[in-house]
Amino acid sequence: MHKINEFFFSVKCASKGIKTVLKEEQNFQIEIIIAIFTILLGIFLDINNIEMIMIIISIIIVLTGEMVNTAVEDLCNKIEPHHDSTIGKIKDIMAGFVLITSIGTVVVGLIIFLPKILTF
Repeated sequence: MHKINEFFFSVKCASKGIKTVLKEEQNFQIEIIIAIFTILLGIFLDINNIEMIMIIISIIIVLTGEMVNTAVEDLCNKIEPHHDSTIGKIKDIMAGFVLITSIGTVVVGLIIFLPKILTF
């Protein structure tokens, strides 16, 4: 029974983290809206299972990247609230990480959706 309680406590904490990012991070909110639209577009265009899996994996990578970016930025701000070149570099690297995952996701989306949209 103890392990089950630990599991549910972990799920509760994880849910709290997701809610926090959803509430506080505008980029995450925008990415959620784009993700929902993309999945609905995939359903509308009747993409196959493999394509839908690729879309969902891409979305998960972007969303989790945004969460990691937020956590690292918050930690950096806690460690050094004033401008610091090393902290700035860390934040820039994390923002670059999210940008690369977002660009990759757009490329995946274009490869999957563009041919279907052009022949629609």
